[in-house]
Amino acid sequence: MNENLFASFIAPTILGLPAAVLIILFPPLLIPTSKHLINNRLITTQQWLIKLTSKQMMTMHNTKGRTWSLMLVSLIIFIATTNLLGLLPHSFTPTTQLSMNLAMATPLWAGAVIMGFRSKIKNALAHFLPQGTPTPLIPMLVIIETISLLIQPMALAVRLTANITAGHLLMHLIGSATLAMSTINLPSTLIIFTILILLTILEIAVALIQAYVFTLLVSLYLHDNT
Repeated sequence: MNENLFASFIAPTILGLPAAVLIILFPPLLIPTSKHLINNRLITTQQWLIKLTSKQMMTMHNTKGRTWSLMLVSLIIFIATTNLLGLLPHSFTPTTQLSMNLAMATPLWAGAVIMGFRSKIKNALAHFLPQGTPTPLIPMLVIIETISLLIQPMALAVRLTANITAGHLLMHLIGSATLAMSTINLPSTLIIFTILILLTILEIAVALIQAYVFTLLVSLYLHDNT
């Protein structure tokens, strides 16, 4: 019970060298590919899920926005597989690191905003000042809208980090309680273990939902600027 709760969030090292890069590159290797004319059931199911997700996210976009479809689909697959692999015992979840999530969110957000200023500068500037704003409130509203625009990548990164970290901490606490109670009270241990199983199922859902939410918000930012 004296184990450090945040030990699992420390970036691992191999022979003193950081292994985070290898862990980040590992999930794409798990995505099966096929060069055969007729695919098996796994490849077919994978392609169906990718098409369904891509269609749902790209429906609201115009032609320019749909050029981002490959990037957004790759993003949701990467985040989902990374989150799911982090649920395995003695594993490391890169998406619990705020720095990594910021590194994903900031370029995508900046690309969408720059595209908006290049293609629709009038509409982009109009977001800073809603129509019908009283003259005395114009400077304050411009400052508020500017701040709300600049914190969008931070909000994306913090949301993903907080949700994944909170779930891992809760699973760690309940798992430690189950281990401690196993030598004291067997009925209580069974109850806590059942809660742990239900929480694990919930965390699997959260891992997939957070990947979808992150990508969907990037898609919405893109839609507002195209």
